[in-house]
Amino acid sequence: VARVRPARSVTPGRRVETLEPPPATSKLCLSEEPHLPHVIFPAGPDDAEDLARVHIAAWRETYPGLLPDSYLARMSVPVYTRRFRAGLLRPREQEATLVAADRSRLVGYASGGPSRSQRPGEAEVMTLYVLKAAQGHGLGRGLMAGMARVFAANGATSLMLSVLRDNIPARRFYEHLGGLADAPRREPGPGGVTHEVSYRWPDIRSLTGG
Repeated sequence: VARVRPARSVTPGRRVETLEPPPATSKLCLSEEPHLPHVIFPAGPDDAEDLARVHIAAWRETYPGLLPDSYLARMSVPVYTRRFRAGLLRPREQEATLVAADRSRLVGYASGGPSRSQRPGEAEVMTLYVLKAAQGHGLGRGLMAGMARVFAANGATSLMLSVLRDNIPARRFYEHLGGLADAPRREPGPGGVTHEVSYRWPDIRSLTGG
């Protein structure tokens, strides 16, 4: 999966159930309103195209004014489908991808693995996206908690992620979850240099409830 930044997340709300995945669908209809209950479950290679559609839709909802419009317009479902499928077929050690779905489609996902900074015991959420139409039901919190539980089961004791400095709704969400912000830094990104802020949870149990 390509390196990306977490996008706008949801306001904590209704409890999210973790159930068996719904039946697979051939296409996503991104214009429909989601239907409860939502479920969160591990992604597999067959979810690659739906993940690509959610990923691109979430970027186009979240990043106008933060990333170049020309880059957002060029994002391709076939290209991202291949990337997701390759990553899910051959995941690196301790990598994980969780998806959130209603009864007919995927509406969000999170992915990550060991921290790129290679700090001992630290895991990193690389991506977290929830479509606007599905926000407000606790899916962002549910995905964060699910990822933290997976990482903790693999031995992680702390967690971090990075977000665009000017993505204020996402920053407020992570701060609400108790994330501690580092100083902004410059990073290469789509269209040139971006500014990012890392959030850290020194004790991963603050997210798992353990």
